[in-house]
Amino acid sequence: MKQWFAGLTQREQLSLLLMALAVGVYLLFMVLVAPLDRAKDQMAQQNQGVAESLQRVDMLVSQILQARETGAGSGAARRNLTSLINRSTGSFSLQVNRLQPNSRGEVQVRLENAAFDDLVAWLHQMEYREGLLVREASITQAGSPGRVNATVRLAQAG
Repeated sequence: MKQWFAGLTQREQLSLLLMALAVGVYLLFMVLVAPLDRAKDQMAQQNQGVAESLQRVDMLVSQILQARETGAGSGAARRNLTSLINRSTGSFSLQVNRLQPNSRGEVQVRLENAAFDDLVAWLHQMEYREGLLVREASITQAGSPGRVNATVRLAQAG
């Protein structure tokens, strides 16, 4: 091959060297630069996808925080309802055995061995003076006359 190259004219040798250099640069580009360029494009697409995902996550976080704030407001109303029930049962000498708020904003109250007249007066006050709704009431006779066990579910009106 050296003999063949030496047999060429100087102009042909120079042209051949320039052609080999151009082919070398092209191969270098195809082997190194083109894959890097494709990788850069893929990374740009991935970054765009991650940015969109982050935007959706930010939106969900703001919705969750807003729901928590709204939930905290209903939790405060539920606490007011439970404190109202505790105060009012005390004023009627009713002993609360269980007070259980639920997720709908209602409170279930269990009263055992309560005086029937006091229970009815308390329910009247809850509905007509305090504006609460008696959603459900289950009253059964207790061991002694005039005494009852009751489970009452109260909710705020509106």
